[in-house]
Amino acid sequence: MSTKAYYTHDEIGKGKPGFSKTRSIIEAAFYGNNVIEVKDLKQAYELAKNSPGTIVTDMPVYKPEEIGLEEGTKVLLFNDGSVTGRCAAARRISSEPGVDTNDLDLKVMDAVYDTRWSTMYHAQVFIGLDPEFMVKAHLLIPEGEENILYSWMLNFQYQSEEYIKMYKESQPIGNETDIYIFSDPQWSHEEHPLGLTYFNTDTNCAALLGMKYFGEHKKGTLTIAWAIANRNGYASCHGGQKEFRLKDRHYVASFFGLSGSGKSTLTHAKHNNKYPEVVVLHDDAFIINTETGSSIALEPTYFDKTADYPTGCPDNKYLLTAQNCSATMDEEGKIVLVTEDIRNGNGRAIKSKLWSPNRVDKIKSPVNAIFWIMKDPTIPPVVKVNGASLASVMGATLATKRSSAERLAPGVDPDRLVVEPYANPFRTYPLVNDYKKFRDLVKERNVDCYILNTGDFMGKDIKPNVTLSGIEQIVEGTAEFKPWGPFSNMEILEVEGYIPDFEDEDYVNKLKARMTDRLNYVFEKDTEDGGYNALPTQAKEALAKVISEAHNHVK
Repeated sequence: MSTKAYYTHDEIGKGKPGFSKTRSIIEAAFYGNNVIEVKDLKQAYELAKNSPGTIVTDMPVYKPEEIGLEEGTKVLLFNDGSVTGRCAAARRISSEPGVDTNDLDLKVMDAVYDTRWSTMYHAQVFIGLDPEFMVKAHLLIPEGEENILYSWMLNFQYQSEEYIKMYKESQPIGNETDIYIFSDPQWSHEEHPLGLTYFNTDTNCAALLGMKYFGEHKKGTLTIAWAIANRNGYASCHGGQKEFRLKDRHYVASFFGLSGSGKSTLTHAKHNNKYPEVVVLHDDAFIINTETGSSIALEPTYFDKTADYPTGCPDNKYLLTAQNCSATMDEEGKIVLVTEDIRNGNGRAIKSKLWSPNRVDKIKSPVNAIFWIMKDPTIPPVVKVNGASLASVMGATLATKRSSAERLAPGVDPDRLVVEPYANPFRTYPLVNDYKKFRDLVKERNVDCYILNTGDFMGKDIKPNVTLSGIEQIVEGTAEFKPWGPFSNMEILEVEGYIPDFEDEDYVNKLKARMTDRLNYVFEKDTEDGGYNALPTQAKEALAKVISEAHNHVK
């Protein structure tokens, strides 16, 4: 099996792989006499349907028998009160400098103790959809939280006969253990008013406390799976990937971008059906084998925003559950979802794997291209980045503009970019690990690297057709890249209306400022958190060279 579920007596004990104080606190709770095992999706659905506060809509689940559910299953809606998104401030990672693990472990001990008065549900799923990489994950959650439990089992791969057999035949992943996650959404603590998500990814466990939002459970589980992948020769990817199966070759493109950048849209784009076949791996979570270049999806379903899918939208027939949306009665007297973020922002739903008829769980062809999706008004629509260090550090400084609704402290530059390395806020290991993996994909496996600006270029909106056309030219091998001003390691695909003017001093100064934002970000990380996010000198030198070339040009 891929992860270790059982131990011999000689393997159990202090200092043995897989054992830690946090793991010992969390795993023991799964064996309590107040624990009920939830064996399959049908049982989970019945529990969620009957849970207080659940809205059972009249919207049928599409082909439920193909995903482990009964005929007649309905889409369930559950709302979380005023909490409708993830909270980064609640995250604590045991391996990060400055984290008081003794204090947190004691709080988890008390949280586990307090649930002795509750019936607890234990569910199991698989993460990773190919025998090459499959991890078993366990969730323990109190009675009353059945909707989180059901959505969690839907989001990952439930234990069907097919996947149980696949898992038994899958290859071991190092000496990795199963993932154990303890959750109590009703937990509260005066020292943690926003809740607490506490990870010990070295021993594959986490406590999610005071977290009502399902997204915390999805990403919390993926956080640990990505850490396992990172330790075992994979690049962990919070992004989308697709394969263009052309007549004479295959072309694999990976897209990385922050929320709202267009990552999912580009991943699922059908390109007017101009290609013989385009298959989708996933639009949110996958891993790349750094030895072979092949890729594996971690989840079967999609956890998407509902705002862009009005009530009558055909895509909604693939919904399984919904969170933080409203409901109303239609002209036929049926209860239907109100999906356009009227109740609150960030309405969400889990969509069936059947939504994308061209889904695959593994792309064997090696990845050809990485696309960093950004919203930086100084960058043209399509840029090709040459050089492994620059290609990787541009991913490490993947950036977007600040929201106009954001409240800023006095003196903060509103034009300064917001950076999220590799578009992955769920990393629990040193940043240099990701930097080296993506650098080596470019250097050792000859993966091409591009930047896509999906925002605006100097105030002019970049239309989706511009971005899609650029991708298609790259895939077809017809893209003609030309030097981007003075830069020696970056070229642009010239698009009418979006051609940078290096005679415009204002433009050059803004471009330098935004590149300097990136360099400053990298330098700030040298000392922040004890250097946990520090990058090598070569990364800084690659950015400094870009700034120098722009500076010398205006001289």
